[in-house]
Amino acid sequence: MFDGVCWLDGEIRPLAEARIPVLDHGLLYGDGVFEGIRFYNRVAFMLDEHLRRLEDSARCIALACPWSRRELREIIAEVIAAQDRSEGYIRLIITRGEGPLGIDPSLCKQPRLIVIASGLRLASPETIQRGANLVIAATRRLPPDGVDPRIKSLNYLNHILARIEANQAGADEALLLNAQGMVTEGSAENVFIVRDDVLLTPPVTDGALAGITRQLLLDLANSVRIEAVERSLAPYDLYTADECFLTGTGAEMIPVKHVDNRALPECPGPAFRRLQDAFRAYVARYCSSR
Repeated sequence: MFDGVCWLDGEIRPLAEARIPVLDHGLLYGDGVFEGIRFYNRVAFMLDEHLRRLEDSARCIALACPWSRRELREIIAEVIAAQDRSEGYIRLIITRGEGPLGIDPSLCKQPRLIVIASGLRLASPETIQRGANLVIAATRRLPPDGVDPRIKSLNYLNHILARIEANQAGADEALLLNAQGMVTEGSAENVFIVRDDVLLTPPVTDGALAGITRQLLLDLANSVRIEAVERSLAPYDLYTADECFLTGTGAEMIPVKHVDNRALPECPGPAFRRLQDAFRAYVARYCSSR
């Protein structure tokens, strides 16, 4: 059931045998940060970008990271080598560590590093083939003046509530709006639409995560002659889009067929297919050069 391996407290062990103490503040209070990293052909994809974002998230919550970037690279390489997959998913976690009950982080003396290698499938092959069905959740994205969306913290309850709404509606995924009613992101992915041959995605300032796959696709769009713009999007823009799709490290690229039971005209559309080809080519070049 728990297929994979885990680096924990300096040792690599089967994922099913990995344990953390109940007084770890990552478990008790969601006090910690993480990154999700894909590996292809046993190469961690865009690792420097992920490690930089991890460091930024840790700095924002005043969480010390005693492991250097070089040490983290070496640990990730060890974890990838210790399991059987040539392609898979890495979850890199730093918690505040163990401490007494109570939220005071100064009582936690040593951060804890956890590195998991396993499989991850955010959408079934059938969903990817037919296109995902999305609903717009009543749950709103937490505002930047509460928790900045650029921080990848361990507290995902806001997004879990949105995903519960999707499950209850029989949908594949939920989209969250911000307090102003503008689209931010899915429960675990960024969102793009295409309208009149222009690729559009919500800006980070509206509450979208600064996704690494999101940024890569914005960069690749120019190479396939697609104009790309970050722009605030309302539900109306999704309902009237020519195409819509989700992106993320775990999701990669997932085409969308319905938003709130409104069918989109093309799924997958020509822009999606061109960007998917460019993304796959970039992954192949990246992994072959390392």
